[in-house]
Amino acid sequence: MQLLGYEGDSMKYLCLVYGEEKDIGAMTDDECMAFDQSLRNSGKCLSSEALQPVHTATTVRVRNGKMSFTDGPFTETKEHLAGFYLIDAADLNEAIQLASQIPPARVGSIEVRPIRELTSTNGQRRQL
Repeated sequence: MQLLGYEGDSMKYLCLVYGEEKDIGAMTDDECMAFDQSLRNSGKCLSSEALQPVHTATTVRVRNGKMSFTDGPFTETKEHLAGFYLIDAADLNEAIQLASQIPPARVGSIEVRPIRELTSTNGQRRQL
């Protein structure tokens, strides 16, 4: 597995925002929008989105060539995926520091994962 570098020595990290819907829903969008704008102004935010409530989710599976889908999330859990930030950071330490500033971190959790580059079996890299 190779990690995907971005512009020099920096890396891309996905910050997945998890929390209980009632706690995330109690936060105003104003605070999240202000943080998002400051992250974009710093050049660290590559993409970000908030997600609709979990009851709007549909889970799709394909087994033995047959597709099935169910309403709702894949797992039964209190904390659900609420949104994400795709960030550019020098290293994991900087990514963690940026993730700690995401407002829902105070009521939920932020999972930080490095992005990996897709490479074919013959060594060819995905073209963006």
